[in-house]
Amino acid sequence: MRDALEKAKARFAELNRLLEDPAIHTNPGEMRRVSKERSDLLKLVNAIRRYDEVLKQLEDNEGLLRGETDAELLAMAKAEVETLSAERARLEEELPRLLLPPDPLDHRNVILEIRAGVGGDEAGLFAGEMQRMYTKYAERHGWKVELMEISAASGVGGVKEAILMIVGEGAYSRFKYESGVHRVQRVPATEASGRIHTSAVTVAVLPEAEEIDVEIKTSDLLIDVFRAGGPGGQSVNTADSAVRIRHIPTGVVVQCQDERSQLKNKNKAMKVLRARLLDLERQEADRKLAAARKSQVSTGDRSAKIRTYNFPQGRVTDHRIGLTLYRLQDAMEGDLEDLIDALFAAEQAERLAASGAGAPA
Repeated sequence: MRDALEKAKARFAELNRLLEDPAIHTNPGEMRRVSKERSDLLKLVNAIRRYDEVLKQLEDNEGLLRGETDAELLAMAKAEVETLSAERARLEEELPRLLLPPDPLDHRNVILEIRAGVGGDEAGLFAGEMQRMYTKYAERHGWKVELMEISAASGVGGVKEAILMIVGEGAYSRFKYESGVHRVQRVPATEASGRIHTSAVTVAVLPEAEEIDVEIKTSDLLIDVFRAGGPGGQSVNTADSAVRIRHIPTGVVVQCQDERSQLKNKNKAMKVLRARLLDLERQEADRKLAAARKSQVSTGDRSAKIRTYNFPQGRVTDHRIGLTLYRLQDAMEGDLEDLIDALFAAEQAERLAASGAGAPA
């Protein structure tokens, strides 16, 4: 592991030299790439520097203990050794985690797709509540939430499908654990006998794709325009502003009618299409990886039941890591930090185990 730490320090120094070179300022793309890599390494390098300082101070104090006879100085040195030893242990636990390469998409914005599943009206109602929950969670982080597309569920209300754009640095790093089937258990308002019903909502979390991530040929697209529809199927626009795009090679279909402008709807639909095509590529890569190693905190299988929200007992359970919290109302108000922190820690533990990384030698 010491070799990996030294390589990280050397790379950081190289990146600093690159940023000091006037030539890099003539290439904004390269400037962003180098700056991003340096930023990603900064926390690791600061931890390495502190670790080296702690080792040096420990060596000095342990030498003092061997040669010092003054009782007061010995007591001070012993106290310092205890403090430094605790910090060394903390850093030796933290450094392997910091060495793990970050997901290159973690800094991206998110396209969040929420769909009512089995459960009829109750599923639509819960899909609407989940839209609110995720909106509140994003707002807690200061991220912007933009409604890309929404269709109302029939019956008592709720949401059949909602597509949100979450804009903010690091949004994908937190939302990516939410992909899968979310199950709700509660007594619906329309249930006279008080029976508990089980319904489900599916969530797909897609990192926003940049144009360079996915090549889309114009000849591969079939684009239709039509009048935006409202409840009951009536037209809510007198112009053909709604846009439907089919990607012929994959069969992926995206439509957007939320904006009054056809161009804005097309641009939104293309964002969603790029994200879905990038996600298809990532799912294929995940399937190949799963053949070698099954991840406990998987985000690739959209059909997997990942979480249950039990209203009668006031609990939320994440099935991937076996975590149950009796703070359901807090979660529905957007307080998902304990759940997502636990999922992040579990994923880090998996990656550490797979890498075989240990304490610095």
